[in-house]
Amino acid sequence: MRMIARSIEWVGRTLAWLMLAMVIVTVVVVIARYLFDAGWIALQESVTWLHGVALMLGLAYTLKHDAHVRVDVLYRRFGERGRAWVDLVGTVVLLLPLCAYVAWSSWDYVAASWSVGERSREAGGLPGLFLLKTAIPVAAALLALQGITMAAAALRVLRR
Repeated sequence: MRMIARSIEWVGRTLAWLMLAMVIVTVVVVIARYLFDAGWIALQESVTWLHGVALMLGLAYTLKHDAHVRVDVLYRRFGERGRAWVDLVGTVVLLLPLCAYVAWSSWDYVAASWSVGERSREAGGLPGLFLLKTAIPVAAALLALQGITMAAAALRVLRR
């Protein structure tokens, strides 16, 4: 579990640098467009692609740090054991099946993209769209791993 936690932490910290890169590229795009009346489709697409990767791969990191959106009308009133039950049941009944469904349903989509070496449809766009699409099942796997870690932590609380 510690190895999973460290891996997800590393992914999250790496994504923080990706976000910085996205901001820098956005500034470059704006300066190029408004000061020099120039633009590059690939550079503009890279902002969208970086955002997509950060969003997808950041899901597990966000869950790890309990920074996700939670409707906690009851959760905040529960004690430690009650919260552990909610985390365990929510993970096993909702999160893990959702991750399995996303991974399963995206598999053919990603495989088809890899099989043709899919690239941007825009002239001058980025190659390697298949790499971006790969973030979907990878995000589902990372989220499932974090869910398993959460479920294990909830079980530890409930066993005490």
